[in-house]
Amino acid sequence: MSSIIQLLPDHVANQIAAGEVVQRPASVVKELLENAVDAKATDIKLVVKDAGKSLVQVIDNGVGMSVTDARLCFERHATSKIRLAEDLFSLHTKGFRGEALASIAAIAHVEMNTRQEQDELGTHLIIEGSKFVTQEPAVLAVGTSFMVKNLFYNIPARRNFLKSDTVEFRHVMDEFQRVVLAHPSISFSMYHNGSEMFNLPSSNFRQRIVNVFSGKTNEKLVPVQEETDILTIQGFVGKPEFAKKNRGEQFFFVNDRYIKSGYLHHAVMAAYEGLLKEGAQPSYFLYLQVPPNTIDINIHPTKTEIKFDDEHALYAILRSTVKHSLGQFNVVPALDFDRDPNLDTPYQYQNKAAEYPTVQVDRDYNPFAPSQPSKSFSGGGSSYKKPESQTSWESLYVGLKQDTIEVDQFSFENEVVTASLFDEKEEEQVVNSTYQIHKKYIVSPIKSGMVIIDQSRAHQRVLYEQFLTNMTVHQASSQQLLFPLHLHFSANEMELLHELKPSLENTGFVFEEMAEDSVHISGIPVNTSESEASIVLEQLISDLHDGIPESSFSQNDTIAKSMAKSLAVKTGTYLTEKEQENLVNNLFACKEPDVSPFQKPTFITMRVEDIDKRFAL
Repeated sequence: MSSIIQLLPDHVANQIAAGEVVQRPASVVKELLENAVDAKATDIKLVVKDAGKSLVQVIDNGVGMSVTDARLCFERHATSKIRLAEDLFSLHTKGFRGEALASIAAIAHVEMNTRQEQDELGTHLIIEGSKFVTQEPAVLAVGTSFMVKNLFYNIPARRNFLKSDTVEFRHVMDEFQRVVLAHPSISFSMYHNGSEMFNLPSSNFRQRIVNVFSGKTNEKLVPVQEETDILTIQGFVGKPEFAKKNRGEQFFFVNDRYIKSGYLHHAVMAAYEGLLKEGAQPSYFLYLQVPPNTIDINIHPTKTEIKFDDEHALYAILRSTVKHSLGQFNVVPALDFDRDPNLDTPYQYQNKAAEYPTVQVDRDYNPFAPSQPSKSFSGGGSSYKKPESQTSWESLYVGLKQDTIEVDQFSFENEVVTASLFDEKEEEQVVNSTYQIHKKYIVSPIKSGMVIIDQSRAHQRVLYEQFLTNMTVHQASSQQLLFPLHLHFSANEMELLHELKPSLENTGFVFEEMAEDSVHISGIPVNTSESEASIVLEQLISDLHDGIPESSFSQNDTIAKSMAKSLAVKTGTYLTEKEQENLVNNLFACKEPDVSPFQKPTFITMRVEDIDKRFAL
C-alpha cells in the first residue's frame, strides 16, 4: 500500500500559509507598515489603489536591507526577531522583514527596492507567485519600498470573496489608524487612488489622535496617567457626553501593539458606570506598558489578542485609573463664571453715592369723591397729575348692540352653540377606542376580541415603509433648518457618508457641504427633530460598519431599517389618545403590518372565547 502522507511543494505550502496570514488587502497593509516601523523609519508613506486590490505600496526611510537580507526575507520561516524558542515569550519588536512576506509573495506580484545607508547601490527585486523573476543592483534612495500588486491573482476563488472597494478600504483605514496611533513620533501619509487621505506629522499622543479623528476631538479627551510596578498606563478617554452608539474610537495598545480585549474593555465600561446612557460607547485611547515576559502575543494569528499573566490586577488598576481621571478632571458640565463687562459700574459713577428718591403723598385725595379738583404732586424728580373724572361714562357704550342678558349686577354675552363634531355616543367611542398599558403596548378592541400592539415595533414598521417609499420614488419631504447643523465625523465615517449621500437625500436630508471631517446639514426629514439628526446618522454608521450592500435596493432597505429604529417611539414614551389612534391606523395601512422591519411581531390578538376560557378555569 502506498503512503498517504506526503510533503507539499513549496509554492502550495506558501499559498496555504497565505490564507492564514493574508485575509484581505488590509492584512498586507498591516504587515508592511509594521515592518517599516521596525526598520526605524521616521517617515512612512502608504499608497493604495482600488482599496488595495490592485496596489499596496509602502515606502519608508528606514535602515534598508543588504543583498542577502533582501533575498532571505521572502523565504519561509525567515524572521528577524526569533533566535531561540525562549524569544517567543520576550518579543520587543513587530518583526523586521520576514515571516509574512513569503506568504504575500505567494499570492501577488511583489516588487521591492531597498538600500542601506553605507551602500552605494541598492537591490531591485521582483517576485511573482513565489518565483524570483529578477534581482539586480540599482540606484535607490536609502530605505525600502514594497509594491504588492494584483493580490490573489493566482487564487481567483479567494479574490471573489473580497467585499466591495468601500468595505475593503475601510479595513485598510482601520489598520492604518491602528499603526499611526501606536507610533505618534513617526510621520505618516496615505494616498488612495491618487488622493491624499492623511498627512500626519511627527507629534505627541494627543495631537496624533486629534489629527486622525478631526479637530473637535481635542475637547472630548480626558488624560489618563498611572504608573505601577506591573503596569504603566497613559492615554486619553472621552467625556461621557460625547459617547456614541458605535465602538469605532476604542483603542488599546500594549507595548506599542494594537490589541482587542473584551476583559479590559469591561474594566473601562465599569469606570463609566452611571455616567453613560444605555447603549452608549465611550471613546478611549489607552497605551499600556507591561514587561514582555508577562504576556503571550502568539495566541492569535493576527496577534490582536494577548494573554496576560495577572489579568485581575490589570483590570483593577485600569478601572480605578480611568475612574480617577474622570473625577479629577471634572467631566460634569461646569458653570460659566466669566464676568460680563456690560454689568460693570460706569467709571464716572464708581465713587459717587447713590441718591435715594423722595416720595410725597397727597393724604387729602379721595378717589371715591364725586368730583375732585385736580392736584399734582411730585416725588423723586417726577410729577403725577390725576386725570379728570369722567362723569358720563355711560356715553362710551352708546351705539353698541344690546345683546346681553342682565343677571343682577353682572352681564354675560350670548354664545352661539354650534353642533358638536361627534355625537355623544360617537365621541365616547373615539375616546375609549385605544388604551396604553405600561407605556409600551396599545390595546384596541375589535369585533372578535382585542388587539395588543407593541408601540415601538409598530412605529418602526410605519417609518420603514415611509422611508423605503420615499427612497424608491425620490419624492421625500424635507424641513429646512433656520441654522444649519454642523456635525463632525472621523475620516472613516465621512467616507461612508459620501457613499450614502444619494440615498440619504432621498429620505429628506439636505447636505449643504461635506468637508474632510464634518458635514453641514440644512434640511432633515419631516417629523425629525434637530437633536435626532446626529443620532440617526451615528446609528446608521454603526449599522453599516461591517459593509454597505452593493445593490441599491439592499442599500435602501438597510438605511430605511436603521432610520426607522432610531426615530421610532421608544418603550416608556407616553402617547396621547390621538397619537395612539393615529399609530394604529397607520400600522394597518402598511403592506406588512404584522411584523416589524426586523421580522418581529408587531401585534397579537386575543379572542373573546380565549378570555372566556381563562375565566372558566
